[in-house]
Amino acid sequence: MKSILLVDDSPTILASVGQLLERTGYKVTTAKHGEEACALVDGGLTANIVITDQNMPGMSGIDLIRTLRKKAGYRFTPMLVLTTETQQVKREEAKAAGATGWLVKPVAPDQLAAVLKKVSG
Repeated sequence: MKSILLVDDSPTILASVGQLLERTGYKVTTAKHGEEACALVDGGLTANIVITDQNMPGMSGIDLIRTLRKKAGYRFTPMLVLTTETQQVKREEAKAAGATGWLVKPVAPDQLAAVLKKVSG
């Protein structure tokens, strides 16, 4: 079973997207912000895919991706930004940081499933 690290400061998003991912067959670990996600990874969590919000207190999603890309086990892990942001400049910044893709909230369940299938091979 593939595992996903889902990072978002919204309890509603963590619950709804987390349940959707679990119903799709993924093992989901959640974190409320980038610092918590890094602590989980530093504690030994290995995720096949990372999905992160962009706008969170403290570390942004782009900063989280930059940080995780420096870790040996996450250099090639697919990382998606799931956000309300639609600015092209933010998308380009995320791509430069190592993001695999960008999804705008609210994302349709079938769209999310299709993207996950594409990035996870």
